[in-house]
Amino acid sequence: MPLRKAIPRTGSAYIHLPFCESLCTYCGCNTRITKNHGVEEPYIEALLKEWQLYCRLFESKPVIREIHLGGGTPTFFSAGNLEFLINGLLEKAIVHHEAEFSFEAHPANTTAAHLLTLNKLGFRRLSLGIQDFDPEVQLMINRVQSVEQVAEISDLARKNGYHSINYDLIYGLPHQTFYGLANTIEAVLRLKPDRIAFYSYAHVPWVKPGQRRYTESDLPSSESKQELYELGRKLLKEGGYTEIGMDHFALVSDSLYKAERDGSLHRNFMGYTHQYSKLMIGLGVSSISDSWNAFAQNVKTVENYMEMVNNGEFPVFRGHILNETDLLIRKNILNIMCRGYTSWTLEEAENKALAEGLLRMRWLAQDGLVLLSAGELRVTGFGKRFLRNICMTLDARLWEKQPEKQVFSIAD
Repeated sequence: MPLRKAIPRTGSAYIHLPFCESLCTYCGCNTRITKNHGVEEPYIEALLKEWQLYCRLFESKPVIREIHLGGGTPTFFSAGNLEFLINGLLEKAIVHHEAEFSFEAHPANTTAAHLLTLNKLGFRRLSLGIQDFDPEVQLMINRVQSVEQVAEISDLARKNGYHSINYDLIYGLPHQTFYGLANTIEAVLRLKPDRIAFYSYAHVPWVKPGQRRYTESDLPSSESKQELYELGRKLLKEGGYTEIGMDHFALVSDSLYKAERDGSLHRNFMGYTHQYSKLMIGLGVSSISDSWNAFAQNVKTVENYMEMVNNGEFPVFRGHILNETDLLIRKNILNIMCRGYTSWTLEEAENKALAEGLLRMRWLAQDGLVLLSAGELRVTGFGKRFLRNICMTLDARLWEKQPEKQVFSIAD
């Protein structure tokens, strides 16, 4: 059980709402497909019971800097039930004066009631899952929404007080073409969201059986996938977006851009943020919590989650306490992800895991991805494309499991 003294009072909350009415086959998230909306209220009651378990660990009310509703499809839940959930959370907490609340939404089922209700509760950020506007790709991934639907929801959100809208796009999808991706990005640039997440599709049908709807022959080759990324990156930058960290792009008016420029950009399990806190509480099935020196993940099935919470138990099934080496590696990886730069002391350089990571990093330096010198590392402009590979090179626990895999190679 978490120790009271180990938990900072100020933090963020991620709430996993797993239900969807239909399966998007590309999705790697923990979801439960159902059209039965009778599942909403029991699940919300369980979330509030779990929240109560955490609140009992604090000597006084926790202070909330961030709330993010993810999934699944948060807009599967009715506006009224979402209001009940958020009010139940906030009545046991203090809202930080700079707090930011955000939620993910499917353009095809997000209503004016969702936008109005959540805005009234303090939500100002909205993330829409677009992926691709090409009809053939949408059919393959079972994610259908039109440009007109997305435009309508975006416009309505802006008119009702949302000052930051994010679009998720994915490259490497089945039947995705250069022409189709270019048309998608052209439409996105016309709608001008404040942020864009441009993710790589991960094909793992042995983990996500829904991806068996298509085969590897339906996917772009590794070379074509890299070219799709380069095309998207080029078009987004030409369209006025600045590359932020890994997989993200933002307008100069957005807080992510400002945070990267002033050095306050942070990354947690919810993604990039300008809100820095050492505590993140994950509520709901499969959610991950982070108290900075420890991680904990909730059970992955709705049934186990409901049973444990209703029995008054924390629904955690695994966790990890970070040692000094973990914290050192974490610090350097976060610096690279958020600042493209990191440094270490002579004493830190004697750490075996860091020293081995820096030795592997020489391969990346030879390929022009990083500049290495005594006590510091800087990602090059070319290397920014491979930020994930650079960070993986320092990940000591990853290399303990598969030391023979050259994850640092550009060819990968």
